[in-house]
Amino acid sequence: MKKIINGKMYNTETAKEVATWSNGYYGSDFRNCTEVLYRKKNGEFFLNGWGGPMSKYREEAYGGGWTNGETIVPLTEEEAKAWVEEHADADTYIELFGEVEE
Repeated sequence: MKKIINGKMYNTETAKEVATWSNGYYGSDFRNCTEVLYRKKNGEFFLNGWGGPMSKYREEAYGGGWTNGETIVPLTEEEAKAWVEEHADADTYIELFGEVEE
C-alpha cells in the first residue's frame, strides 16, 4: 500500500516490516483487526492497519453501513515505542530503540 500524508510518501513495499499484531479474529469476522509496524529508510515509523466492519479501520459503505477498511498511520518515535511495548516483545523493542533500565 502506498499513501501520501502531509507531503510524505508511506510505502509498505519499500519500508522495513518490524512487527505485526492481530487481535486474533479470523479475517471473515467483522471484528478482525491487524496492524503492521514499518520503519522507513529515514527512520520514520508508520502503521499499516486493516480490519472488518466492526474494527477501528472500518470505512463507511456506499449506501450506508460499514465495510472493511485499510489505512496508513504515521507515528512519532514515542508513539512507535508505545505500540511496540503493547504489541511486540522485548527483543523487538531493544532492536529498534536500544536497551532500557531494569
